[in-house]
Amino acid sequence: MIDQWKNNPGLPAKAVVLDFGGVIAEEGFRGGLMAIGEKNGLDPDDFYTVASELVYQTGYVTGMSDESSYWRAVREKTGIIGDNRELREEILSRFIVRPEMLEHAKKIRSSGIITAILSDQTNWLDEIDKKTPFFHCFDFVFNSFRMKKGKRDSSIFPDICAVMGLMPGEVLFVDDNIGNIERAAGEGLRVIHFKGVGNFEKEMGRELNIGENQGQERRLR
Repeated sequence: MIDQWKNNPGLPAKAVVLDFGGVIAEEGFRGGLMAIGEKNGLDPDDFYTVASELVYQTGYVTGMSDESSYWRAVREKTGIIGDNRELREEILSRFIVRPEMLEHAKKIRSSGIITAILSDQTNWLDEIDKKTPFFHCFDFVFNSFRMKKGKRDSSIFPDICAVMGLMPGEVLFVDDNIGNIERAAGEGLRVIHFKGVGNFEKEMGRELNIGENQGQERRLR
């Protein structure tokens, strides 16, 4: 079966893995940080660059530190003010789940294809799900905070394939970040660079090639 997928790239994928922020939902992290920077009289782009790097440098994104440590580092580096609750709300309120993407996930799953999330998120992902449930649309939720590893480490891609019991060539990964796309492709996954819902629909139609009667036949047990 490994050789079959390797030599026949036209075969439908067995799993579709979606990024969260920027794909399943609006990109709240970037928008929230830029709003914080602007409110504090800082250049929004410069502040975003610094604060987004600190989420990795502090280890918050991979669960190696907590949210308080992250915001403390951001304050020390940039001089912003505001309590943790106020700052986090600027971000979380902007992660608006896209209903059309959840519908796509449900349709893909009902056709017999595994669906999963792979997100460089923190404990915030669980909080967003509690407020606007979406985990139930997916077979697997891979979160950097829980896995202790993010998408900057390309070994995360074969790791999730192994958990799903699949080879990389059987997995289609969708992300709006070109760096993540390149790392996933380098590990042998099929990829779609997300550029909007319309583009995603066209790309998925070409990639999956799901017939109306294929769903039950291809259901993975």
